[in-house]
Amino acid sequence: MKSTHTLSGENPILNAIRHALVRSGPPVAAVLCAVALLAAPGILAQESDAVPSRWESSHSIVVGGETVEYDAVVASTTLTNDDGEPAAELFYTAYFRTNGAPSRERPLVFSYNGGPGSASFWLHMGIMGPRRVVTPEVGPQGAPPYPLKDNEYTILDVADIVMVDPIGTGFSHLLGDTPGSDYWGIDEDARSLTQFIRRFLSEYERWNAPRYLLGESYGTTRSAVLARHLQGTNIDLNGIVLVSAVLQFNTIQFAPGDDLPYIVNLPSYAITARYLDALPGPNPPDLEAFMAEVEEWSLTEYATALLAGGTLDADTRARVIDQMHRYTGLSHDFIDKSDLRVTAPAFEAELLRDEGRIVGRLDARFTGPAGDVLGGRPSHDPQSTAISSAYTSAFNSYVRDELGYDGEREYVPSGGTRNWNWGRLGGGGAFVRGGGTPNVSPDLATAMKRNPSLKVLLINGIYDLATPYFAAVWAMDHMGLAPDLRDNIERADFAAGHMMYVEQSLLPQWKETLDAFILRTSGRSVPVSQ
Repeated sequence: MKSTHTLSGENPILNAIRHALVRSGPPVAAVLCAVALLAAPGILAQESDAVPSRWESSHSIVVGGETVEYDAVVASTTLTNDDGEPAAELFYTAYFRTNGAPSRERPLVFSYNGGPGSASFWLHMGIMGPRRVVTPEVGPQGAPPYPLKDNEYTILDVADIVMVDPIGTGFSHLLGDTPGSDYWGIDEDARSLTQFIRRFLSEYERWNAPRYLLGESYGTTRSAVLARHLQGTNIDLNGIVLVSAVLQFNTIQFAPGDDLPYIVNLPSYAITARYLDALPGPNPPDLEAFMAEVEEWSLTEYATALLAGGTLDADTRARVIDQMHRYTGLSHDFIDKSDLRVTAPAFEAELLRDEGRIVGRLDARFTGPAGDVLGGRPSHDPQSTAISSAYTSAFNSYVRDELGYDGEREYVPSGGTRNWNWGRLGGGGAFVRGGGTPNVSPDLATAMKRNPSLKVLLINGIYDLATPYFAAVWAMDHMGLAPDLRDNIERADFAAGHMMYVEQSLLPQWKETLDAFILRTSGRSVPVSQ
């Protein structure tokens, strides 16, 4: 591996003062500060002026037996407000393949995680970047050091990659007195990334490259809205990859009076109970057949029973409770007391309660000790606590030791956004500010109708209880698309959880699925280098 590093945007006077302060005491520091202010009167405005920073390095990796040489760029872009004034600094990490036939038309994938408020290091270190952290497929990782290795399953051989950290995540931050409300909302977030993507395409002269969005969790919500915002500035996309999708939020919120989330979550409960050997009878041998059976029952007999409400007769109720018991492993009494309606947190806390364990929300294959054996919901998420330290530590080490970042900002993995605005400017062209439960399916439907060539790849982890696979499928099936547009949607299920790339044995499936999608939708049959 070869590496070179260059840095632009650093103020040389500030650097000199920084190093001198380390070597001197307070009296000298005072003199240095005075001299600096006289020599560079604009120095205090640097944060608001936000001169972009940049770190570059060159590397190589072997993917599929082929050597891929590439440049890695850790850099920032200054975002401006409506008056054209610097308002925020957005950081990203981009990977550009450099060997082979030169081409500015090489596919370009903009990728991010969700939250909202989560940085992109999960996808970055799990599967997208050329280096990845290795964690156990199911179980705790433990203490550092954590192993980093070349990622032979990266898509860098077929597409250039841009890992994006929205404002308030990673190194990205507000400038001056810019309020967070300018960026922390469904449409506010999409507007800021629209500005970033336009500037990126200009800076790197990639306006005619095939373009893709790849987001995970809330990142799928972001992609649906961002696609419509991009179209508003005359930018169409070749494809959108939805990883662990949530488009219609009422499918995961279990609001009083809304029976839909119970219907679309039940299949996830069933296959989780099967995986954990918690079903009352023998495990169904055929997973796909079992999934199809539970999905059909959920949409028919179960849905009818829930919609009947208080008019449901006793015999039907007893029959539904018994079938739910056989599908989920939950007791008849618990299902009855839940009025046939079991929320995901209640399922996670109840299924293994007799063993003193809870079920993972992000990946139901992960279990852990219950903090409160009588609690109505889990005290923590076993999958999150198992791998968070490994991903956080590995990325911070990687970006500093291998990509050369030596800036002073600390990387914010999550929680950097506050008071997220869930109100909308409307989807599908209804630009009316409103509250309620977000549903961005109309945004995606509008984008597909305005660009009939837009293709969508839905990637599900079937053991995901945070964004259940059948809820995502249901939302995609109810976007009001004509048959020819429905054919533009491709589905790929993975036998894993929310972050299916944690499952090492499934990494080949990920690469095969992504490679085929990008090559097909970009009009290319073979990889093209930068």
